[in-house]
Amino acid sequence: MGNRLSKIYTRTGDDGSTGLGDGSRVAKDSPRVAAYGTVDELNSTIGMVLASPGVDEAVREALTQVQHELFDLGGELCIPGMAMIEDVDVARLETVLDGFNEPLPPLKDFILPGGGMAASCCHLARTVCRRAEREVIALGRVEAVRPQAQRYLNRLSDLLFVLCRVLARADGHGEVLWQHERRRKPKA
Repeated sequence: MGNRLSKIYTRTGDDGSTGLGDGSRVAKDSPRVAAYGTVDELNSTIGMVLASPGVDEAVREALTQVQHELFDLGGELCIPGMAMIEDVDVARLETVLDGFNEPLPPLKDFILPGGGMAASCCHLARTVCRRAEREVIALGRVEAVRPQAQRYLNRLSDLLFVLCRVLARADGHGEVLWQHERRRKPKA
């Protein structure tokens, strides 16, 4: 385990730089910092889901495990060359996703974000996850990034989408379907 923070402010970042886990310093707006910063933001939004009322134990267990893995992923992105997310983590997400998706009815329409507080927070987490994935892809264009990181985020956004459906149904609000036919087509 690395050094524990006994003093929160160090003033070392006042120049617009930050320290990576390997001791090197980079600009706070570098692609690497953007990637692990967005993973941290994603972890926080998942915390919002977990803080919402009515989240059952199976969802809570799955998302708590995800939070630990996201912390691992953030560490991997913060320390160039570090490997913490593995293929087994991606496979576990797929298994969890399949378990939650199996009892749901087939989806015939797009879903709007909503369906109660927990589902809405999960929709927010899903969109932050997609942004984290884009940030990891952008980082991979300029520095080496292991493919497991990108695959993990891609699969996690799928799991979060399914959990949005699960949470909306469990909360009694149901899914909010996009009404694509609400607009009349212009007359030719």
